Amino acid sequence: MFKKDPLQIIAFQSYGTNTHFYLRGRALEDETIDLQQKGLFKLLINTYKRFESDEVKNIELNLRLPNDKVVKVKTDAHGYFKSEEKFENLQDLTNDEGWLQIVASYSDVNIKRKITNDNRFPAEILIPSKSVAFGVISDIDDTIIHTGVASFLKWRVLINTFFKGAFKRIPLEGAAEFYHMLHKGSSGVNANPIFYVSHSPWNLYRYLKFFLKTNDFPKGPILLRSMNSIFKRKKASEKPEKQKEIINILKMYPELNFILIGDSGEHDADIYIEIAELFPKRILAIYLRSVDHKEKMLRVKGIFDAYKTTPALLVNSSKEAIDHARESGFIQ
Repeated sequence: MFKKDPLQIIAFQSYGTNTHFYLRGRALEDETIDLQQKGLFKLLINTYKRFESDEVKNIELNLRLPNDKVVKVKTDAHGYFKSEEKFENLQDLTNDEGWLQIVASYSDVNIKRKITNDNRFPAEILIPSKSVAFGVISDIDDTIIHTGVASFLKWRVLINTFFKGAFKRIPLEGAAEFYHMLHKGSSGVNANPIFYVSHSPWNLYRYLKFFLKTNDFPKGPILLRSMNSIFKRKKASEKPEKQKEIINILKMYPELNFILIGDSGEHDADIYIEIAELFPKRILAIYLRSVDHKEKMLRVKGIFDAYKTTPALLVNSSKEAIDHARESGFIQ
């Protein structure tokens, strides 16, 4: 008889407002994935564990706020949970950077399974201050980390995801510096929120979070999608999950303008321009990083050349984006 792994809760860095509590996460068996492990065999084992996760389904969890108020939530058939509640004055409970610190736990203290961390799992919700100048919504793949989504049959994506540890992945040059400038804004002391949105599955959440922290990117909500949505056949009229998430952010902060950052490898140009048309005057600028794919580059260049409503730049380096952001008064 195999010994069962202990239980854990992985809460995803989420976002909310002074009155809107919004937190997502997943209850899973703890298979002790070490993101700093080296060696090809251990990397493959970790990758297997990430994608062959054992979820804890249909179980009640507690989400305890700093003022000791508790929100109850139940996981679904895949172990995911999503909590949305109305509160008052959540901003009073945040730290200087606007993060609301929460403790997640299993409700049933008599559960017949070992639970790691003494049944205390950290969770955080970003609640931007009313004084921030703007927000930033950024793609991850080939925007801040070289992934290879434009490669033939996406073979580079497979190599980078399965055969490279997060500690060995190299961020695109100047990206972290640019994001810190945007985070600080033109005043140099703002805490402008940064949202990281990707088509990657939630199974890669800890991997990407580790990469962002290791490479000194500003901390921000990380928004991915479930594995079952990747293989689900979409209707022709249905928008990509990434686009839906960006629209959710814009609706959550109706008074806040945004800068959108992506790459020319997939569909960021189409998604971002459609969003800019849907939310007129709220998108300050669109920056797309060039990828090594001539046909995709020419296509995006044609789209941007014909689009005049919002400043939209196809850049070859972070310096080009920094220069434009500085000229536009977004950064110092």
